[in-house]
Amino acid sequence: MTSVLIVDDQPLQRLGFRMLLEATPGTEVIGEAANGAEAVRRTAELRPDVVLMDIRMPGMDGIEATRRILAAGGRSRVLALTTFDLDEYAYAALRAGASGFLLKDAHPEELLAGIRAVAGGDAVIAPALTRRLLDTYAHRLPADTTEPREQTDPRWRSLTEREQEILVAIGHGWTNGEIAERLVLSESTVKSHVGRVLAKIGARDRIQAVILAYDLGLTHRNAPG
Repeated sequence: MTSVLIVDDQPLQRLGFRMLLEATPGTEVIGEAANGAEAVRRTAELRPDVVLMDIRMPGMDGIEATRRILAAGGRSRVLALTTFDLDEYAYAALRAGASGFLLKDAHPEELLAGIRAVAGGDAVIAPALTRRLLDTYAHRLPADTTEPREQTDPRWRSLTEREQEILVAIGHGWTNGEIAERLVLSESTVKSHVGRVLAKIGARDRIQAVILAYDLGLTHRNAPG
């Protein structure tokens, strides 16, 4: 059973999410919050598996709430909700530690799959969508990311040559299947490599690995393979 806390300042939006989740076997709504401050408090009290987090709310927004929830070190993971015209906020939510984001007009099955993925420790965003979002906002990264600076970063230097190739490929938005095909590896081998890369660089999920790749300028490199 996956427990969910619904956070949204619109009562009708919360009701819609609740009706969907309560009608779905394997999910349980254990609470609601109407703003960021309440979300932080209720997450600490209820310890949900997933916090379904609206981004734009009065008072404390979803970005700051996400930051505080993750800083508290609990087991709850955050799935942020946004719209295409709010990509900037979604990017900030990823920076704050959200495990991914979905559009508010996503199909019900997409939302449910996203909740299950986040609860299982995975990232929600498809690699191609991650790449498009970060490409759009790459200019917001520090200016020196136009040149790779990985050699001075201990996280990069901790990786083997193969693991470095894997991180560059992740930064380019490749799926495990695409990495396997281009590097002539089995998908199970790629999955093992990805797991080791995430552990060594201290990334909670694939999204954080993509952000690091951008930070280090790795996406300006030619893709491996």
